[in-house]
Amino acid sequence: MTNEVHKSVSQSSPLSGVRVIELGSLIAGPFAGRLLADFGAEVIKIEDPKNHDPLRQWGIERSQGRPLWWMVQSRNKKLITLDLRSEKGKELLFSLVSTTDVLVENFRPGTLEKWGIGPEELWNVNPRLIIARVSGYGQTGRYSKQPGYASVAEALGGMRYLNGSPGEPPPRSGLSLGDSLAGMFAFQGILTALYWRDAKGGETGQMVDVSLVDSCFSMLESVVPEYGAVGAVRQPSGTGIKGLAPSNLFKTRDGKWIIIAANQDSVFGRLTKAMGMPMLAQDPKFSTHIARGENQEEIESIIADWASKYTSEELVRILSEASVAGGPVYTVADIFSDPYFRERELLIQLEDPVLGPITMPGIVPKLSQTPGEIKFAGQADPGAHNREVYGGLLNLKPDEIEELSAAGAI
Repeated sequence: MTNEVHKSVSQSSPLSGVRVIELGSLIAGPFAGRLLADFGAEVIKIEDPKNHDPLRQWGIERSQGRPLWWMVQSRNKKLITLDLRSEKGKELLFSLVSTTDVLVENFRPGTLEKWGIGPEELWNVNPRLIIARVSGYGQTGRYSKQPGYASVAEALGGMRYLNGSPGEPPPRSGLSLGDSLAGMFAFQGILTALYWRDAKGGETGQMVDVSLVDSCFSMLESVVPEYGAVGAVRQPSGTGIKGLAPSNLFKTRDGKWIIIAANQDSVFGRLTKAMGMPMLAQDPKFSTHIARGENQEEIESIIADWASKYTSEELVRILSEASVAGGPVYTVADIFSDPYFRERELLIQLEDPVLGPITMPGIVPKLSQTPGEIKFAGQADPGAHNREVYGGLLNLKPDEIEELSAAGAI
């Protein structure tokens, strides 16, 4: 679906009228800013005039020399440059903050305070300001001053240990999950704070403190109470989860991998019928969720033998017709070839003035009355919206903007 078609769907953006200042760089904080911008918030991203966001250069693949990740992470944002360390830069920031609802930053804790633009100074300018602070370890605690990255947070937060197979080094997922999780929690916290301030009569702003470690730790499901109650330390379990069977990868005749998730009793019954082995559902070793967990290796071996007789396409069709949860392990090329992802508007095409058509991930979640909207891709030039923001929002004249630029303040 093209951007033009997508825009026609949106009647009113749910966050229109909300102004956000985004400080910081790379992934977690800017991802929260992207989510806010997707739903109509006016997000003004600030970069240092000399040291731009390193994400501009990140990502494995490029098109005509331009990194593609930047175009997604900075979509819908107004990009300005501002030296937060200079006195004039601070003055300009405070002017922007006076009419802003939310400020998102992901510097190491204490950085804003060191520059004289910490929460107290910001709240003196605008008591209604919501300040979302995203960091490796949070604003408090013994590790708070340490630098934090997603890979470290996933390890310390307990996620990494559960990855992979027993006795092997725990691998990462190939994505910066810790950053993305923290960005989503920041988004959630910001919306909660806005609701409390504006709908519940709270009136004032507050701080939203999100750490990458906290965000990873929050994903541990029953791991925490299991250890707290009985001292059980969940171990990595390869391609499945211990005690949930069958729910694993199975190789097909054409060498592809299919996930079959039939650990629920009713679904397992449907699977056994599709396999032509309905008696398995009556076998005491497999008849209940607990029994299958205790005999996991045996039941999954039986299913593996059965799955190996079919191609991936055949097996997916059999599972679908039997109402059994299952599906192929996709590459991104597979995703592009499956119409589902365009039907769900998960692949959105924009027209970039330099690169031409650009496909990027769509907006999640889907709102029926006020869907999000992708207006434009992240701009290539730092300070692309300096004149619009400084001239339109702060009423600076063109010659004043030029003087600030020449002085290095913007």
